[in-house]
Amino acid sequence: MKRNIFTVFSFLFILTNCSISNDNNNDTQPIVLNFWHLINTSGGLAGVDDSFALDTVVWSFSETNGTITVENNNTEETKQDGLDSGTYPFSFITEGDYEFIIIDGNELGKITANQANFVINENITSEGEVADGFVYTFQRVTQAQ
Repeated sequence: MKRNIFTVFSFLFILTNCSISNDNNNDTQPIVLNFWHLINTSGGLAGVDDSFALDTVVWSFSETNGTITVENNNTEETKQDGLDSGTYPFSFITEGDYEFIIIDGNELGKITANQANFVINENITSEGEVADGFVYTFQRVTQAQ
């Protein structure tokens, strides 16, 4: 089970970065970039439920460099939006059946991913469960170049 989660998440970031066509023409093939847009944050002690428009908070992963670039355009101070704009190192750890994401040396929480979305749940960590974390939900958006 743990390998399945890691494999799915890895494929989302590694293998979906390019578009390959079976056409035998000499046209240049477009490169497809994946961006993860924060669409909702929920939880915490106050029980927040903050929704975000696409392009407000955008994460892009570089598996090659082991970095994540965050573009945070949220101007509403009351909304929980996660990381500030910048570039951070990231990695994953596996504990039992779960995968956890480490960003800038800090474990954020358990990850769940599919082709369209991924979720970071701060309530489930590699050291156990907590009750006051946030759940960040991201939507995948592709862009051809």
